[in-house]
Amino acid sequence: MSHIRKTTIRIDFDIGVRLGPGKAQLLELIAEHGSIRAAGASIGMSYRRAWLLADEINRMFRQPSISTRHGGKSGGGAGLTEFGTELLSRYRRMEAVMLAASHEDLNWLSGEIDPAFVPFAKKDES
Repeated sequence: MSHIRKTTIRIDFDIGVRLGPGKAQLLELIAEHGSIRAAGASIGMSYRRAWLLADEINRMFRQPSISTRHGGKSGGGAGLTEFGTELLSRYRRMEAVMLAASHEDLNWLSGEIDPAFVPFAKKDES
């Protein structure tokens, strides 16, 4: 029986920025919804927080990952650039490779979980 809910990777760059599951999810949702506001709202994130993360993603690399269109008659919107699509694809591929490479170790870890263990946060809720 597996006790692992999910695994993620986070890449910490030397300059102090990170690329992890939150930013990857935001990129996916921007591609899906065509809007930074709608992408953030779909996961309960404020527009300001979504915009700040999108801006950080755009400034992290030499090329922007997200393209935006200003509002007007046809309305505004956002989408992934070619680079953003490639970035997301490579991040998801790294996740899959990491999971496949660590499958045996994750199963071992999962089997070693003490089912009687209750984390402090859950103890405080009772």
